[in-house]
Amino acid sequence: MLRPLLLADAPRIKQLASDREVADGVLHIPHPYPRGVAEKWVARCQRKAKKGIGATFAVVPKYDTATIGVMELTINPVHQHAELGYWLGKPYWGQGYCTEAAQAVTHFGFTTLGLNRMYANHFKRNHASGRVLEKIGMQCEGCSRQHFKKNNIFEDSVRYGLLREDFMRQHSLV
Repeated sequence: MLRPLLLADAPRIKQLASDREVADGVLHIPHPYPRGVAEKWVARCQRKAKKGIGATFAVVPKYDTATIGVMELTINPVHQHAELGYWLGKPYWGQGYCTEAAQAVTHFGFTTLGLNRMYANHFKRNHASGRVLEKIGMQCEGCSRQHFKKNNIFEDSVRYGLLREDFMRQHSLV
């Protein structure tokens, strides 16, 4: 299930994002994870939502109330596109949660927000993230060599994208 991100989620976000392997796969998660960063990040996400330039969701399993990860859209209203970003706590990897949540956020972006395009980037070494994007119908658009610097290492970035018309066709919504 997806729900709006709450300030009450900050301790759980800090707990999950503090895992070195989680932080290693996400550009903007530092390691070690400093105190107070989760609260500031949640507040920033809430401000972006009020301005219409962001939509951030807590990923919560149906059988529990604890946040297991985050799905985020960074929206550019002028160009009607958004970047999809996400991460899950390590105990929840490989169980289909990320794909299911990404499908729901993609559906929301195209049908509710009226976006024309969605895209996502992942480190080239993070093959699991690429598989999630392929499963939700995104197409690989290329690799930018040494595009990001994470932990003092230049990382290749792979970009995936999906157009509204392709999403609608894939889901028989046209």
